[in-house]
Amino acid sequence: MSWIPTGTGHELAIDDGRIVARNSKGKPLAKVPAAAKKTQAWEELDSLLSFLHAHESEVKEQVELWLLRSLPVPVQLLKEVWVDDSWRRFLTDLVVSTPDGEAVGFLRSVTAQGVGIVDLDGETLTLDAPQVLLPHPVLLADLNDIREFAVELGVQQSVDQLFREVHLMPADLDPEARELSDWADGKFEQLRFAQARAAANGFKVSGGYAVCPCHDDGRLVVARYWVGSGYPEEETYTGELHWSVGDVVVPVNEVGPLAYSEGVRMAAHIFAGRAVEKEDER
Repeated sequence: MSWIPTGTGHELAIDDGRIVARNSKGKPLAKVPAAAKKTQAWEELDSLLSFLHAHESEVKEQVELWLLRSLPVPVQLLKEVWVDDSWRRFLTDLVVSTPDGEAVGFLRSVTAQGVGIVDLDGETLTLDAPQVLLPHPVLLADLNDIREFAVELGVQQSVDQLFREVHLMPADLDPEARELSDWADGKFEQLRFAQARAAANGFKVSGGYAVCPCHDDGRLVVARYWVGSGYPEEETYTGELHWSVGDVVVPVNEVGPLAYSEGVRMAAHIFAGRAVEKEDER
């Protein structure tokens, strides 16, 4: 941590995502003094901190995009970004595999020799494949066993991958069904509450629908869950969940496991924020 003098008898630095201060004798201060906030040093650190936060958000978004696409990522690209602290933090301990699925493990390093992993037998390996996958958990065989092993290893992921909610398509699903109503009729006292619930979980709202785009079986599939339209202060009720390819709503049983799981996850997250009647009001 590098300390920068302010000229006010204080020094500033960035620590754990925030600006901290100490006095000229090196004693840490509980908060940054007002005088120090009016200096050039503060302005420069504040601008740097804003840049770092934006950079972290962009990195996390890109890694999650790789996860939702489950498409091969060039190892050369990983080598180039690995030197960056933010990239390294979000990539470390993610489950990666070779495109053929023959080698699976937790990402620990990226060097000139390749991608270093700890495989599911606890062995340290270096993958020399030109590409690797960041598989969605619904696509992982023996997911529960991998989760248990991750706990034993003390794995901590900065991107929600391994312990992400997974939803499997029910075997008794109506083959003609084009939408699901399991999460319909969720009451929100104001539309903006439903929209905020969606945004807080990373979902955009367009045309009254919360949307979650995924790449499944090489095609773009968009899960769409009705949250309502109109004035933000108006009461709203959630509607059905469906999936579309292009502008066409497809039968649910034609949706791949990744898009199905993510669509249900989105609807369940938003629906959980609905207004629930108290017992004495029923």
